Amino acid sequence: MMVRVVLRFALAVYCCVIFLALDSVYSTFLHDDGRSARIPHPMYHHGLAPNFDGYENWGDTRYRVFTNSLGFRDASVRDVPTRPSVHRVVLMGDSFTEGLGVNFEDSYAGLLSAAGMKRANKIEFLDAGVIAYSPVLYYQKIKFLIDSGLRFDEVIVFSDPSEVRDEAAEYFCNDDDPSYRKYCSEGSTYYYQRTDLGSVLARHFVVTDTIRKMIKFRIQASAGNQKKAKSAPTSETGWLFPESNQESEYAPLGIEGGVARSLKNMQALADLLRSHGIPLTIVVYPWPALIAQYDPDNRQVTMWREFCAENCKAFINLFPAFAAAKQAHDDWYERLFIPGDFHYSAGGHRLMFDELAKQLL
Repeated sequence: MMVRVVLRFALAVYCCVIFLALDSVYSTFLHDDGRSARIPHPMYHHGLAPNFDGYENWGDTRYRVFTNSLGFRDASVRDVPTRPSVHRVVLMGDSFTEGLGVNFEDSYAGLLSAAGMKRANKIEFLDAGVIAYSPVLYYQKIKFLIDSGLRFDEVIVFSDPSEVRDEAAEYFCNDDDPSYRKYCSEGSTYYYQRTDLGSVLARHFVVTDTIRKMIKFRIQASAGNQKKAKSAPTSETGWLFPESNQESEYAPLGIEGGVARSLKNMQALADLLRSHGIPLTIVVYPWPALIAQYDPDNRQVTMWREFCAENCKAFINLFPAFAAAKQAHDDWYERLFIPGDFHYSAGGHRLMFDELAKQLL
């Protein structure tokens, strides 16, 4: 009896090893060559490589990435002329604008791009957003694009709740203000590749990872634990929840220093655009915690609304649309967000697009 059990166990292990070996060969040589689009940049810290055609992995999510000649996410690899033949709008933001975790055509930037070119009076939307950008990098990248000769008619900044923490703690080497240069350190990475189990499996064992995700997501959906975890304040959103005591996460400038630097760099961007006759629009949108604990007049909304009163063509507040979605659907998290993450799924991007289209198209 014992011998039979041992033999069956050994056979099972043997089959698993063969399966993993074949999965690894397929994942390495047939499914993806392992390249990443992410590169450093001397002026705006980091960006995406131009004319890239490949894949990126974000936790349990694997998705296709194309970039155009400017190093912007796009529907395909293509050359973007310096001077547009139609009305051109640059979209600026961080990972939500880049469309982290979804294909470009499912992101709000991709949906705007497709819809803009279908209009009788075409609008070309260019997606300049990249993960972990904040106002200092918005300013530096737009300045670089203008100085490089790129011509565009409008800029829309999608202001993320995480910006204040980034401004409090990062990118001092890229700031024109000498008072921030004393904090300059070259330690900040430009390559944001997650190293958790899901990311490793997604890169090296694609078939195994697909099976794992099917099981994992069904368990999580039935338990509701991811919704609960992502609905709690985080270090990135701590400045909007004073009771969360996240001040230590905002070193060296602190929360108020991060707010002040955010406003200072956004003002620099507004002044730069004004000098070139280019109007600015700011859009604000929520993370899960800000939907779960909805406050229509939270500091992110009021800060940029007041800023836009003097500096913007328009201010677009998407918080009410997400609050309405929460009221309409108990499973709002599952509908709007990547499982186990705070980034929007295709459903969340579609909601953003539907609201943006009312004012931008």
